[in-house]
Amino acid sequence: VQLVESGGGLVQIGGSLRLSCTTSGFNLEDYAIGWFRQDPGKERKEVSVSAISHYDGATYYADAVKGRFTISSDKTRNTVYLQMNNLKPEDTGIYTCANIWTGGLNPSWLVEGLEPGAMSFWGDGTQVTVSA
Repeated sequence: VQLVESGGGLVQIGGSLRLSCTTSGFNLEDYAIGWFRQDPGKERKEVSVSAISHYDGATYYADAVKGRFTISSDKTRNTVYLQMNNLKPEDTGIYTCANIWTGGLNPSWLVEGLEPGAMSFWGDGTQVTVSA
């Protein structure tokens, strides 16, 4: 199983980035994929930013990114994307994708996001830096 992130970088306030999470080694249709952010300077603690279920296409967005981020999936490429628009300094961090079997989803995930401890496999992350 592999999840590989790409697309991070340095961007100015108000700019855009598109992150990619390319997966292999499992059937994407049986899993949900979540994007997490680790804030700079803090002990390792992932914050659930967005997620998508490939069972029914349901999505989750943290309140701080609603209206600015869009998660999508291309099953033909086994890739999940996170389009990030109108970026703010507080969006800075390491963005990592992870998978969870659909059957293991907590019913509250659509409201509360994904629990990092429940995820199965993780990528290595990609750095996003938003500066003035």
